[in-house]
Amino acid sequence: MKIRLMQIDDYDLVYRLWCTTPGMGMRSLDDSKEGIGRFLDRNPDTCFVAEYEGEIAGVILCGHDGRRGYIYHTAVMENCRNKGIGGALVNAVLEALKLQQINKVALVVYSTNELGNHFWSQLGFESRDDLTYRNISLNTDNN
Repeated sequence: MKIRLMQIDDYDLVYRLWCTTPGMGMRSLDDSKEGIGRFLDRNPDTCFVAEYEGEIAGVILCGHDGRRGYIYHTAVMENCRNKGIGGALVNAVLEALKLQQINKVALVVYSTNELGNHFWSQLGFESRDDLTYRNISLNTDNN
């Protein structure tokens, strides 16, 4: 297995992985090639793919605002799970954030995504019951 920084040239394979991963929420604009390109440009050192047996088997996106890291769209191919790929991707992100002096990381998982919630819990990410997640869409085309 090889963990490396994600490049925009990885997009088609990564997007296919996201689309075939249950529990993954995709947005038409944010997750387009252009949207992901902007994210990679802004976060060049914190987005990774895992290569396993010659193919992209996993991906993790992460960015930060100078204070808090945010993890997005973590996925591992179903036939490559339970091989340490997801954990290795998370460790790569955490190390990259530490180098940038980020001290806390957050992420959002759909409450119905049992597999995802189990994964994050096993890695020590705590569920918060004292917060309410809120958002607003600024572009109605981003469905």
